[in-house]
Amino acid sequence: QAILAPAKPPAFPSCFLAPRPPRALHTYGLLAGMGVPDAKRARVADGRAAAPAKEHFPGIGKVKYEGPDSANPMAFKYYNADEVLMGKPMREWCRFAVCWWHTFNGQMGTDPFSSSRTHVRPWDKDDSLETYLARVDVAFEFFQKLGVEYYCFHDVDVAPQGASLDEFMRNLDVVTDKMLRKQQETGVKLLWATQNLFSHTRYKDGAATSPDFDAFAYGCAQTKKMLEVGKKLGAANHIFWGGR
Repeated sequence: QAILAPAKPPAFPSCFLAPRPPRALHTYGLLAGMGVPDAKRARVADGRAAAPAKEHFPGIGKVKYEGPDSANPMAFKYYNADEVLMGKPMREWCRFAVCWWHTFNGQMGTDPFSSSRTHVRPWDKDDSLETYLARVDVAFEFFQKLGVEYYCFHDVDVAPQGASLDEFMRNLDVVTDKMLRKQQETGVKLLWATQNLFSHTRYKDGAATSPDFDAFAYGCAQTKKMLEVGKKLGAANHIFWGGR
């Protein structure tokens, strides 16, 4: 999340910034629209034009390595994924993953002291299942353009918890079905998944260590589900957070 301070800040789309003049370029904000190209219409087998897929970061191509002398803010200057070191390319030595909770959670951009949102993304409309599904499209476009081959997430990052454990599990099924399809389409892989057993008030006294059997059982159910989700998505690992 490096801060770059150009002499003259470029124009940024309003959907990617708080309602105040930009003073610096943030790497998250850089993957915003910098000029929208003419829409390209795909052709379907019968010859009719299909509606183009919605682009969430228009005008931004894949971020590439250009070396330390590059003046391009949308280029890697030191990380070269194809550079071979001791027989392996850097992409295998450094398996970078985009963390869903830092990048696509609905709470992203919330000031920790006032609880006010410092920006509003056009896809973050509400806490509905549809919004969580929309974030999947946004995320996989981001992964591809950044050139990162892995991602990771907690269960509550990607699906609404709903009014019951059963509803939460169903929501996870729906969202991870779409995530699996996007993995198959893009080649992006899941590095690891985990269960959030610390944010909800039920875990105020712990999860696996909780004296409340209901909290303990709920945590066990979340853990079992996320082991299944990790298997479903081909995760390379599973994380057991210390949390509480």
